[in-house]
Amino acid sequence: MSIQETTKAALCRLFPDQEPDSPPIEPAGEETEANQAPRRNTIVDQDYATRGFHLDVQLAPEQLPEAARIMFDLGYFLEAITGVDWPTDDQLEAVYDFSRYDFELCRVAIKTRVARNQPHLPTITSVYTGANWHEREAHDFFGIVFDGHPHLIPLLLPEDADFHPLLKDFHA
Repeated sequence: MSIQETTKAALCRLFPDQEPDSPPIEPAGEETEANQAPRRNTIVDQDYATRGFHLDVQLAPEQLPEAARIMFDLGYFLEAITGVDWPTDDQLEAVYDFSRYDFELCRVAIKTRVARNQPHLPTITSVYTGANWHEREAHDFFGIVFDGHPHLIPLLLPEDADFHPLLKDFHA
């Protein structure tokens, strides 16, 4: 079994409400991200040459720590955490990029969305200590609050900054 198949099988545990005979895995296909409603509880195979990752995982915010634990146990490293502002949907999306490149390259993008006016996500610093800096950066630039973070203070912005420069409605 390839690492991609192993990863899909492990992440399917996050979706217990799905029928066992029909896991929440969708085939790769043409899709546009603009004006598309967020999907929840999906794992989509992607063409690495086109998209830059092998698996696109959409899940609920409360599932992040368990997803991070699965990725850690499978030997993935955390590459980055970033945000996407969807003002027309009144949501912020957090994107977690995980990679493996030891014997078989596999990149996984785990995504979740929260309301723009309540941008709270659980921290994953207890699983990946290196997430500390990534979460602080996402907090600086998008205003995402990582509940349980051990030291969520500004990383790059001034300590008294009350703005988030990567929100689309930010004006300098």
